[in-house]
Amino acid sequence: MDGEFYLPYLINYSQPVVEDIAIFCVAMLTAIVVSAEGQGFVATFLGDSVPGAKDRLHFNVFLHMSLLGTLCFFVAGFGWAKQLKINSNNFKSSPRSFLLISRISGPLANLLMANIAASLSWVLTRYGVEDKVFSTIVVVNITMAIYSLIPIPPLPGSAVLELFLAKNNEGRKIWTGLCQVGPYILIGLFLLFRLTGYEGVSSVMNPIVQWLTVFALDI
Repeated sequence: MDGEFYLPYLINYSQPVVEDIAIFCVAMLTAIVVSAEGQGFVATFLGDSVPGAKDRLHFNVFLHMSLLGTLCFFVAGFGWAKQLKINSNNFKSSPRSFLLISRISGPLANLLMANIAASLSWVLTRYGVEDKVFSTIVVVNITMAIYSLIPIPPLPGSAVLELFLAKNNEGRKIWTGLCQVGPYILIGLFLLFRLTGYEGVSSVMNPIVQWLTVFALDI
């Protein structure tokens, strides 16, 4: 496995390989459903139980996919699921804290998925089976987990900003505006980074992604 692999996985569009793109898509879909269902499970466990809710606990990745979030995967190597509706008023205690916990459980679920995939990759390689699928799942899930902490909506890390702005009507208006433009800001920034070669926030995020991937895959 070469060094470039365990940086955020970026498709080389000048020399595309169908097999690599297919594997990346499998890893991307896995990361999306794990992040969304992780948030849904924790929110439900903490008290935000929504009878008949169609946006959680169904494990149908296509219902979790966001068009812009999916596009971002192909631009930046990470993306996001459709933002899960969480009503903090349903939490019996500490609604602000429980909302933050529910959102952050998405990236934590991605790290758990990366650990499971890394274990399967380890078993395969120990028996002499060349693995690329599970190791790619590791990379993509770790990348999504780390980049999801960026405090720009609709990324889970923006929950901190949401709690800060939701204290008054003016703040809620600002938050609503950010939710509308946030996806375009993310795609625009990372498209600019990729076209110019400027790393931006990736200079901080990528070493973390690399370290965690090397640790998980024992390479």
